Amino acid sequence: MQRLSQFLRLIGAIGFLASAAHGATITGTVKGPDGAPFKGAFVQAQNAKTRITVNVLSHKDGSYRMEDLPGGAYELRIRAIGYQADPRTGVTLTANQATSQDWVLRPGTVRWRDLSFYQGEKLIPNIRGKEMIFGPTATFRDAPCQICHGFQSRMASTTRDAAGWRDRVDYMRSRMHYLLAGMVNDEQAERITSFLTAAFGEDSVLPKSPADLPEYKSLTRTFDDDAMNIVYVEYDLPGPNRMPWSAAPDKAGNLWMPYYGGANKIGKLDPETGTVHEYDVPNPNAVGIHSAYPGPDGNVWLAEFGINKVGKFDPKTESLTEYADAYAPGKEGLVVGGGKHTVRVGSDGVAWSSGAPLSRFDPNTGKFTHFKDPTYGVELDKDGNCWFTEYNAAGKIGRIDGKTLEEKSWAPPGSNTVYSRRIQIDSDGIVWFSQSGAGQIGRFDPKTETFKNFPLPGPNPSPYAMNLDRNHDVWYSSEYLDEVGRLNTTTGKVTEYPFPHSEITSREYFLDSQGRMWYATPANNRIGYFYLAGQTSAAQASGR
Repeated sequence: MQRLSQFLRLIGAIGFLASAAHGATITGTVKGPDGAPFKGAFVQAQNAKTRITVNVLSHKDGSYRMEDLPGGAYELRIRAIGYQADPRTGVTLTANQATSQDWVLRPGTVRWRDLSFYQGEKLIPNIRGKEMIFGPTATFRDAPCQICHGFQSRMASTTRDAAGWRDRVDYMRSRMHYLLAGMVNDEQAERITSFLTAAFGEDSVLPKSPADLPEYKSLTRTFDDDAMNIVYVEYDLPGPNRMPWSAAPDKAGNLWMPYYGGANKIGKLDPETGTVHEYDVPNPNAVGIHSAYPGPDGNVWLAEFGINKVGKFDPKTESLTEYADAYAPGKEGLVVGGGKHTVRVGSDGVAWSSGAPLSRFDPNTGKFTHFKDPTYGVELDKDGNCWFTEYNAAGKIGRIDGKTLEEKSWAPPGSNTVYSRRIQIDSDGIVWFSQSGAGQIGRFDPKTETFKNFPLPGPNPSPYAMNLDRNHDVWYSSEYLDEVGRLNTTTGKVTEYPFPHSEITSREYFLDSQGRMWYATPANNRIGYFYLAGQTSAAQASGR
């Protein structure tokens, strides 16, 4: 009997600990103005202390559920384009409390900043200078402004007169000189100013709401019922205009962020507390940190696009060592060629960086070796070979042998506007890459040297950020549609998911040890991760 009693007490203790680990829960329903269940509204709960925000979607019956929330005070909001509801502040939860919060939406205004890039391109008339914002032009596929951001957060969200817009254009030309040199001359700058004044000036030619246009309804997107299962957990950054380009996990679980804006910093996030520590990358000009990648030895490698350097940051000593590449130096401090784009480092400590051209830096010798020009995505396979993509019409992928440094490339079939971006290698050695121009995910088998293309749904899917989950399914961001997509690589089925912001602008995805997919949304100055409800543990969902 004593043993039985001890056993029962042990079982009870285990049950108590298990229930205590699940945290607080918020459930409820969302209804439309007509009282019917509303599908696809984002319900957002931000913790007042950590500033961590959980975003879930309402299902077809209007229900939503947030689980494993730490105890504390929360602010609740609703995001549903064309509808509104008052925020709820001071919602205080104890560690294991369950509460219900129901919502009834009211009609609201669809704003120009709510649109996807695709919708904006279709609805905004052909005002002089529009091609400088939306592209394409005769000389480049992506418009100059679009390289860093869309029209929503920095144009449609603000009203300025012609002088105000001209000041902003001049600022970008000076601050981002390394990127816009040769792309925006005085006449082109005037065209950008002319467009911004006409579209988003004090006397805008646009209707107050894009929903007033008859074409708007046909451009709205719908999503499958199972797409409502996605959960986004997001983190605020310490200040504005950081423009985090990505969020890469290190072995300790911290996330490292390159700031591509003018802050000249990198950030380290503790995902449990939401605390961000920032470290300076001093330079009188904008460094343009395009990539931050934690290496196997714990050092974080940086691709400093604006000054054509790679950097090695030691988190233990908080010291930064930079290595300048003398390739194609420009005049007056401009980089004509060689801007460092995306960096990866292998177990041998050698750093590879895409750009113009692809470069290999050996820290033991302090020397750069140059290869293909130009390149975009870069990734190392398990044998130390460097794989890369080319962001041009042919969209070739290639491989540099890590030992012999021999280079070989292959051209994907079926399109003359491929524009390949990100590249990943799965555990079977299969190479996957995003074809932004062709709207496809490409698969390449190095053993047979054969391709397979997976066309993506939507009017302009434009896959950009991309990575594989533990099931070898491909997740991608849709640059123009402001969506997240998942390609089931076994069945070929693609599921599209709403994103909680307009102007997604995600550049890279990283999978952490818990199976969470990390992203940055630089236009919205946030980073976060997503997962599918029911396919991750409670600890993963809360970031603990």
